[in-house]
Amino acid sequence: MTGQFKRLGKRLAIGAGLEFSWLLASAGLMREARGRGVVFTLHHVRPHVAEAFEPNAHLEITPRFLDVALRRLRREGYRFVPLAEVPALLAEPEGAKPFAAFTLDDGYNNNLEHALPVFERHQAPFTVFVAKGFAEGSHSIWWETLAILLRRAAEIRFDFGRGMERLVLDSPQQQWHAFDRFAAYVHRSDEARAVAAIDLLARENGIEPTDIVRELVMGPGQLQWLAAHPLATLGAHTISHRALARLPEAEARIEMQASADYLEAVTGIRPETIAYPYGTPAAATAREARIARNLGFTLAVTTQPGLPAAKLTGYLPRISLNGFYQKRRYVSALASGIPLKMMGR
Repeated sequence: MTGQFKRLGKRLAIGAGLEFSWLLASAGLMREARGRGVVFTLHHVRPHVAEAFEPNAHLEITPRFLDVALRRLRREGYRFVPLAEVPALLAEPEGAKPFAAFTLDDGYNNNLEHALPVFERHQAPFTVFVAKGFAEGSHSIWWETLAILLRRAAEIRFDFGRGMERLVLDSPQQQWHAFDRFAAYVHRSDEARAVAAIDLLARENGIEPTDIVRELVMGPGQLQWLAAHPLATLGAHTISHRALARLPEAEARIEMQASADYLEAVTGIRPETIAYPYGTPAAATAREARIARNLGFTLAVTTQPGLPAAKLTGYLPRISLNGFYQKRRYVSALASGIPLKMMGR
């Protein structure tokens, strides 16, 4: 239950911060916090299907909320721009109209089915970051595998490193406890081996992880079609979606380069941008920014909250459109930059 209380407390604190930030922005205060523009992070865009246990709910927003967000930003004077133009826009003189760029990580089918029509409606360019292993169906998405496994199984047995353990999964609280343990296991262990162990556990319980990926993620034909769309751009997202900073440098370089090579082979267009998997300080460091630069990427993004700056184009922060905070006024609060000032960023 401790993890549940921590999550709830964090959500309440963030929600309160967004409410306060919106009030300040509405009153015209702290206008200097807004900066030149904002780069938004999204993952899934799809109608919500409620479940008692939703460990990945923060990674999805509804098409309706995306529409609301775009309308709100347009009303507040933002111009919608391709991600690749952000470095040039950051070099513009002070006082230019603020910009908003939209990015979607992992290459989910619903980006094509549900997000694209909204972006078309508002003529908003967007970038989809594609992991080669996901698009080919050769690598699983461990957090999606676990969501299904922990909902379906009454109990499981797994060795987290200290011998086989039995985990009962009768309630959402028990499912959340198990998910937290698996997430910690992935991030503290050899990630490839940890994911392989989760895949094996899923198969022992009648779930094929690669089937989940093929159902969720765009394949080569869809990527080729999307790359030809005038509003869409594809970016690299490695092969396996492992934390690059935990890999040897040569392996991290291969992950990044092979992802770009794959997209060029599929679409005929070499990506100029890359998103670091997970994008946290522990998963992507200055080393990864140097590798990205040496590989020819003009821009690389993290998931760390912040507003873009010219000196950060190899390690660009983004603002998450998070499934827990799907309110119109929260879009204004996030774009205002005030929550970041309150966080000391």
